[in-house]
Amino acid sequence: MSIRIACVGVGRMGANMARRLKESGFQVTAVHDLRRKQAQALAAELGCEAPTRLTAVTALADVIITVVTDDAAMETLFAVKGDSLLKGAKGRLFINCATLSPATHVLVETRAQAVGAESVEACMASSITQARQGTLYLMTAGQKGACDKAEPILAKLSASRRYIGPAGSAAQVKALVNMVMNINTAGLAEGLGLGAALGLDLTILREVFSQTGANSRVLETDGEDMQKRDHACYFSAAHAAKDSGIAVSLAKKAKLKLPLAQAALEQYSRMVAAGLGELDKSGIAELTFPARGPKANKSSKQSTKATKATKANKMPAKKR
Repeated sequence: MSIRIACVGVGRMGANMARRLKESGFQVTAVHDLRRKQAQALAAELGCEAPTRLTAVTALADVIITVVTDDAAMETLFAVKGDSLLKGAKGRLFINCATLSPATHVLVETRAQAVGAESVEACMASSITQARQGTLYLMTAGQKGACDKAEPILAKLSASRRYIGPAGSAAQVKALVNMVMNINTAGLAEGLGLGAALGLDLTILREVFSQTGANSRVLETDGEDMQKRDHACYFSAAHAAKDSGIAVSLAKKAKLKLPLAQAALEQYSRMVAAGLGELDKSGIAELTFPARGPKANKSSKQSTKATKATKANKMPAKKR
C-alpha cells in the first residue's frame, strides 16, 4: 500500500504491530527506539530504516505510530523545541497507542494540530500475541475525521474497535479497564495465597472459582501462572503500577475515594520497589503466597528468564 508508516517505540507490542503491518501490505519505512540495537535488528528484519533522530522518522512516513512507556517519553517525542516528531509534520497522522494520562493525549493532539498534523488516540486492551495476529481490541479517541483516516491501518491491527469521543476519553476508559483488571489480579492472588496457606489443592480451588462468583478473565489468564510461579512477562507489574496510578490520579481529580484501586496500586508499587517490576502482573502472587516474597522469588525470576525465549515463539492468546 502507498501509505508510508513509521513505528516509534518497538518493544514487545510495537515490534509486533510493525511486523503485522508489513505482512498486511503496508510500507513500513522506519522504526525508532532508544534501544538502538533493538530498533536496528527490527529494521533489518523488515527491510526499513532505523533513524536516530525523530525528525528523520517524520520525514520518512505519512503515518507515525507511537507505543512508548509513559507521559515523559511521549512529551519528549512531541517536544516543541529540539528533535521532535513535530518537525516537518504538516499533513502527517499520528496514531498513539500507549497507556498514558488523558491530559498527555490532549496535549499531543493540540501540538499536532498546531503544526498542521492530526493525532489519534488508539489505546490497546490486548496482548503481545494479539498485536502479532492483528486481533487487538482498540479504544479510539480524537477528531472523528482523523480516526476515520486511521481506520484502514487500525483495521489490520485489531479485531474490534470502539470510538469513545474527544482526545483523552479513550485514555480514561483504558485507565479504568486496567484499574479493574489490576484489582481483580490482586484479589485473585490473595484468594489463591490464602488457599495455599490453608493447605488446599490450588488446582481444585481454581476449578471451583471458575464455576462460581469468583470467576473472572484474570482467573483464566493468571491463575495457573500464580500457582506455578510462571511470571514470564505479557504485561509487566511496572506497567500495572503506572496504569493504576493514572486511575487513582483521575479519582483524586474527581474527588472520589477508591480504596481497592489504591490498595492494588500499593501492591504493584511494592513489586517495583522490590525489583520485581519486570515480572508479569501475575507476579503479585509473590507478595501474598506463603514462603514467597522478593528474596524467595530470586529463583523464580531465573526460571522465568529461562522460559521466555521458548514462550516468545508460541505465546497463546492469553493476556490482557
